[in-house]
Amino acid sequence: MLIFRLPDSEVFHTLENSSEKQVSFVSFDSKTILDFKGSIKEISKEDIENLTVAPKNKSSLIEIGKETQESYAVKISHAKDFIEKNELKKLVLSRRKLLMYLDIDSEKKLSLTKSFLKFCDSYPSAFCYLFEKNNEIWMGGFSEILGKFDKKTNSFETMSVAGTLPLDEAWTDKEIEEQKAVTEYIQSIIRKFSSNMKVSSTKDLISGNIKHLKTDFSAEISPESLDKIISELHPTPAVCGFPKELCAQGIKSIEHFNREFYAGYIKVETEDFVYYFVNLRCASFFKNYAFLFVGGGITLKSDAQKEWEETELKSLAIQNNLVFE
Repeated sequence: MLIFRLPDSEVFHTLENSSEKQVSFVSFDSKTILDFKGSIKEISKEDIENLTVAPKNKSSLIEIGKETQESYAVKISHAKDFIEKNELKKLVLSRRKLLMYLDIDSEKKLSLTKSFLKFCDSYPSAFCYLFEKNNEIWMGGFSEILGKFDKKTNSFETMSVAGTLPLDEAWTDKEIEEQKAVTEYIQSIIRKFSSNMKVSSTKDLISGNIKHLKTDFSAEISPESLDKIISELHPTPAVCGFPKELCAQGIKSIEHFNREFYAGYIKVETEDFVYYFVNLRCASFFKNYAFLFVGGGITLKSDAQKEWEETELKSLAIQNNLVFE
């Protein structure tokens, strides 16, 4: 079962039985690909509410030892050591926040379909999804695209998104440098595939209770280049760091958990477009708890307290939209 909504749309979609592969979820390490087959069709809010999506299993991966501010600060310190030793600009560190439903309301049950609809209302310009497959349930929503390809014009669009602050705070050198590194990386890749790249000015991207810095890119590419450009872009410095092979090794040695589909991407193919969405604000759901995946870019200027607060803010995107009844 898969339901989703494209950005800036009020129409919900699901997949109807057919052998066409329309939607694929690719894990952060690209080793796991979950394919959803079927032709895309509309589904009403009422039909979504009537769907039964209930976590049945407990995670075999659960480590009840909750991530604390202190243990996260230790990881940030290790990340800074790794950055300094390897002369990097940044490394993206993530947290897997354990949310016990019993802490919220033990009398009521979580409604994932109503949570999904509330989540969509809270983030109208985001791609939002909810799926249940192979005993896994995931929900997420985000405005960042890894790529969008127009089949008719061969136009390819992508964006560099980095830096995070609460809405009322002013940008500092730390966020500006972080976003600049992502922008330069994406430019260098697109230049390999196109000679007519257009780059926008850098603007604020508002995402609920936080904001990011965003630069848009567009270029004409050949359809044959599409898979290659996506594989070169993923994972971008916004979710990993640069150079990505080295940073991915650092992440593995410091984080000590599997990111799974977090910071991977979702490919959605429609009649006119091929979309690639970065899977950022997301969570996996189990019988009595959920894992909320969040992260942030660490540089030598990073402050452990501020990084913790940033991840707590990001986790509210899912947490504040859960509906219990």
